[in-house]
Amino acid sequence: MSDWLDRLRHVEPLEDVPVDESLVSGLEQTWGDERSDVRQGINFYTPTFKAFQTSELKDCGKSAWPAVSITGGDCKLQCDHCKAKILEPMLPAKSPEDLWRVVNGIIEEGAQGMLLTGGSNHQNQVEYDNYYSTIRRIKDEFPDFKIAMHTALVDKDIALCMEQSGIDAAMMDVIGSQDTITQVYHLRRRVDDFEETLEHLVATKMKVVPHIVIGLHYGHLLGEWNALEMVQRHLPDALVLVVVMPFYAPESRPFVTPDAHAVGRFFMDARQALPETPLLLGCARPPGMTKLQIDTYAVMAGLNGIAHPSDGTVELAARLDRNVKVTPACCCIAVGDEVMALNGSDAGLDINLDAIIEQERNRRRMSKISNQGLNGIRIVTEQGSDNSSRTGLCST
Repeated sequence: MSDWLDRLRHVEPLEDVPVDESLVSGLEQTWGDERSDVRQGINFYTPTFKAFQTSELKDCGKSAWPAVSITGGDCKLQCDHCKAKILEPMLPAKSPEDLWRVVNGIIEEGAQGMLLTGGSNHQNQVEYDNYYSTIRRIKDEFPDFKIAMHTALVDKDIALCMEQSGIDAAMMDVIGSQDTITQVYHLRRRVDDFEETLEHLVATKMKVVPHIVIGLHYGHLLGEWNALEMVQRHLPDALVLVVVMPFYAPESRPFVTPDAHAVGRFFMDARQALPETPLLLGCARPPGMTKLQIDTYAVMAGLNGIAHPSDGTVELAARLDRNVKVTPACCCIAVGDEVMALNGSDAGLDINLDAIIEQERNRRRMSKISNQGLNGIRIVTEQGSDNSSRTGLCST
């Protein structure tokens, strides 16, 4: 058994997770050297536009990073994996006036930034034209408030408008398969259109953080390596990897759950292809055992950040001698060592391995006690419920 596999088996939530032992061995041989830069640090992100809590981490930054949609829940494309459902829980801002009002409200509640997005038209464009002056006003009035924008497809002029409005980070999906564009996105655009968009964005002063959606072609990996080559040619500030979550796919066009081991191999290839580019695992990925497998491979492959880590992932990273931090912000804002969404001592909260292990032991012990009963009578301890007995693991 490899050393890394042995360390994995000592993490209780991950001890029974099926992994490809040859892949783990390869990752250990590649990244296990103490001199390897990828071992030096990993940041776990807890963006608040999706409910999140595990036994190791709680949401450290409530309302710090909401998502706002300029179209509410409307989208013309109705892609097979999404059907616009991802937009529904976002804050709607269907006019520039609404956007100004929403931003002022969330800043009063403590927000430090936002994800600005919206549904696409039939050309995979989000129609921001009427919003640029309001975005500029927001940035002039609240210069420390960070805005990450999902750009969709843009030309050179639109990219410049986004830059001039003060957008901090530009995000777009890089799709490397024409079949995926046509069949999944229902879109009459070319693969080259996605690369040209990336080229236009990288030419601006904005931080550019594209996404590759792994398994986008009905759960199968098809254009991901071509998309990775596109990213290699233009070298953005960071790359976010997500795994398709087709909860809303129609029965006539079903998705399979992507193979977690294939996802792990893509992580390894991405890390090797982009050794100097921050690689981040975004919050979208299948739940359950698949997520545990994916998160395990992400840590072992040397990714720089993980949003919404599974139980045990933080401990695994620490056991693999990676310096662990937690940031309550959207992962797309992490660029190298800089976390643009936060300033000061809160920009990455240190996590202590001994505290993680001790807290996990206490949690399991209290869980066993509280679940035992005397003829059906629940036992209540002096420390109260499991939640009330937990101690925070974030420390400056």
